[in-house]
Amino acid sequence: MADLEFITLERRGHVAVLTLSNPDRLNALSAAMRAEVSDVLADLRADDDVRAVVLTGAGRGFCAGADLAAGAAVMAEGGQARPTQNDKLDEMGWVGRWATMWATFDKPVIGAINGVAAGAGLSTALACDVRIGSEHARFKSVFIERSLSPDSGLSFFLPRVVGYAAAADMIFTSRAVGADEGLRLGLLNRIAPAAELLDAAVAYAGEMTQWPPLALRMSKRVLQHNVDCGLEDALRFETLGLDFVGRARNDAKESRAAFVDKRKGAYTGT
Repeated sequence: MADLEFITLERRGHVAVLTLSNPDRLNALSAAMRAEVSDVLADLRADDDVRAVVLTGAGRGFCAGADLAAGAAVMAEGGQARPTQNDKLDEMGWVGRWATMWATFDKPVIGAINGVAAGAGLSTALACDVRIGSEHARFKSVFIERSLSPDSGLSFFLPRVVGYAAAADMIFTSRAVGADEGLRLGLLNRIAPAAELLDAAVAYAGEMTQWPPLALRMSKRVLQHNVDCGLEDALRFETLGLDFVGRARNDAKESRAAFVDKRKGAYTGT
């Protein structure tokens, strides 16, 4: 893996900890940071030893959204101003690719929300499967303040997490939601003290990675697919998922043995 400048990567057993690391800009999403995250996620998806990812931010923020200042600096320095043919043919832009990248990553992603998650940073937090936050966690839409409507998947993720009315409240008013309210709304699944947040997030991930890895990945696929489909389609996809999971014959055998022996299973994904 190439040297990383704007993110860090740490391995804790079967859990990868990915940290957005540009704290001076509250980990705003520059093109360079996004490229590093994309490359690392592709590697983590291909690595069978990684069963879950914890995503967090360095310093006092989780992610302040798109790094508009970085883009302006590139333009000021004579950077690429004319869009390429690929740019012209890309109907979703980077915000669409960013949201899709997280939504299609089929291992659990635990967001460790250490501070503000705003704009595209809020979308990124919501793209995580679950979130654990410290008392400093804060969620803010921001878009309407910039005379913008939501992008980066916010209009998709937010109502699915908190419901339409609560999403409308957050987007239309752009008010900040703190940790306690975030827990009540479902923006957070758990809260941990700031000093213990990362360890708590890794432990949370460990509650997932202790189980058969193929079953874990397929569970995420089934859950994502079936959120927006009818019952008949959902049942078909569940049956397909069971077929895939059944291919891990050693894990199926180990699961039965662990249940009978009343012990923790040792799963390999085979």
